[in-house]
Amino acid sequence: MLNYYFKDSIQAFLTKNTEEIIGEISLANQYDSTLAQNKSWEVQISILRDAFENIEGTIFFEFSIPRMGKRVDVLAIIHGVVFVIKFKVGEHNYNRSNLEQVWDYALDLKNFHEPSHKAFLVPILVATEAKYSSVEILTTSHKDNLSLPIKVNKEEFRTVIGRTIEFFGDAHELHPDHFAKGRYYPTPTIVEAALTLYNSHTVDEITRSDAEAKNLTKTTSTISKIIATAKQEKRKIICFVTGVPGAGKTLVGLKVATSHLDEINGNASVYLSGNGPLVAILQEALARDKIKNEKANGIKLTKGKAKSSVKTFVQNIHHYRDAYLVDPKAPYDHVAIFDEAQRAWSREQTVKFMRQKKRSA
Repeated sequence: MLNYYFKDSIQAFLTKNTEEIIGEISLANQYDSTLAQNKSWEVQISILRDAFENIEGTIFFEFSIPRMGKRVDVLAIIHGVVFVIKFKVGEHNYNRSNLEQVWDYALDLKNFHEPSHKAFLVPILVATEAKYSSVEILTTSHKDNLSLPIKVNKEEFRTVIGRTIEFFGDAHELHPDHFAKGRYYPTPTIVEAALTLYNSHTVDEITRSDAEAKNLTKTTSTISKIIATAKQEKRKIICFVTGVPGAGKTLVGLKVATSHLDEINGNASVYLSGNGPLVAILQEALARDKIKNEKANGIKLTKGKAKSSVKTFVQNIHHYRDAYLVDPKAPYDHVAIFDEAQRAWSREQTVKFMRQKKRSA
């Protein structure tokens, strides 16, 4: 499996006809493409052709961000600058939800995709039929080589590409193959943010538990000792935590995950669940609490920034699995906590599913 549906040099992209490009994207898509989706790709290709004329670089369609479960509409690497592009074909307005989405793409790349850590990232929302564009290029105050989202219509898109290249100059050159194969690897800054979030003890407040604190402490302490033993003896150990609903299993998992986030000292952990709504609720609740705490300290924090720290240790197991169908290397994490493990497939069923997924890719 590849973590994109289409990749080529921009020069080669410009020479291919639209049907050929859409055909390549559709063949790589594991889901059936709708007529509306194909029409959208057709419009995108036309706009990109005009914007990228006489420009050298690499273009990706539907680029997957490792373990985040998100695909960027179009990602282009030009003179070391990574353009993260979201298209809204036929849209007349720059809706806030669309701006937040392209901003989240850029943040997730910056925080979790190793080749993007030092790259210049420029998120762009293209509302094709909008009456105006905001072509001003503003970087964040964190000196992280990340620009704020740019709002542009189809007429001004080419201008934005040119101005952005001039603004950043020739950035550090990125090899497209290395970028495409980039692994999931949280930045030290985002890990530190996750640790800060945990140290405020907000996890306890969002997880109802009927278990006594003594039992929870004893369980998490025992698991931590087992983790230390596995590390010292270089062994793989599996633990099973059982209990009735409300016993505090989720809370134990979150505490273990957030207690072992120090990758520098050989600890990196993640809480994984196949329960999509649970993952969404945990991420949302923790992000909101993070924003609330920062506001009390006089610091304004966007939800995108807050959620990035939460995503370090709370993730969807399906996205985790898909990432390592692409990446053959061992996962970044040393400790993986699987919620709802009783619903896991047998080895035979898992192998069967993975074979089907590879054939369909």
